Amino acid sequence: MLIISIDVDVGNRELGVINKGKNDKYVHRFLSEYQVGKIEETALPLFLNLFEDQNVPATFAVRGQMIEVANSFFHQLLESPIRHDIGSHGYSHRLFEDMSPEEAENELEKLSDGFKRFGIIPKSFIFPRNSVDHLDLIEDYGYKCYRSDGDFRNDCMYIEKQGNLYDVHPSLYIGNCTQSIFLKKLLDIAILRKMPFHIWFHLWNFGITKDSIQQRINSAILPFLEYATNKTHEQILTIETMFSAILKYKS
Repeated sequence: MLIISIDVDVGNRELGVINKGKNDKYVHRFLSEYQVGKIEETALPLFLNLFEDQNVPATFAVRGQMIEVANSFFHQLLESPIRHDIGSHGYSHRLFEDMSPEEAENELEKLSDGFKRFGIIPKSFIFPRNSVDHLDLIEDYGYKCYRSDGDFRNDCMYIEKQGNLYDVHPSLYIGNCTQSIFLKKLLDIAILRKMPFHIWFHLWNFGITKDSIQQRINSAILPFLEYATNKTHEQILTIETMFSAILKYKS
C-alpha cells in the first residue's frame, strides 16, 4: 500500500500574528510562522485538486490552534469529494517531549474540543517534529495510530502495533528536490516485497508562490501519483490514509 501524510504546521498566516513568532523554532528554521501560513494557504487547494483528479486520499495532520482564527482550511478538507483522514498535529506545535504529562493532556483536551466544532473525531496523530512522547495519553484521547520518526535509510516499510496504538512508520520525507523516478523505484520495491510505502511532507515543502508549487506538483508529484494509480488498476496496490491503512492491517 501507498500511504501519504501531510503536516500542516501553521495553516493560516493569521496564526503567525497571534503567536508573535514564539513557535517559529518549532515550525521552520528560516521562515516565520506568518510566511509558512501564507504558503500553506496557497498550497492546500493545489494539493486538494491534485488528489481529487487522481482519486487519492491522504492524511492531513492539522494544528489545533487553527480553530482560533477565521479560516476555510477545515471546510476545504471537509468539502473535498475525497474522504481524507483529518488528523492532529498538536495544538500549538510544541514538542511533546518537552511537555509534562499535565501540559500534554491540556494540549490534547484543547485539540479534542476544537475538532469537535467541525464534527471531526481525529484518529491519526502526527507529533510536531516527530517528537514522539506521551503515547498513553494519545491512546486515552481516542487516537488509533501515529507516525514515528525514521526514514528510508533504515527499516522503513512497516506498520507495528505499540500497545493499543499502531505506528504507521514513515518511509520517506519528500521535498522540493525529490524526483518522481526515485519515488517510483521505491514504490516498486514496496510492491515487490508487499510492504507499506509511507511518504510524508509539509505543505510548504515545494515552493513559495502558487506557480512554483504547481510546477513542482506537475513535475514530481503528479507523475508519481499517476504511476501509483496505474498500479491500483493492476490490483497490486492500494492507496491509503494512515487510519485506513491500520484498518486493513488489522483485518
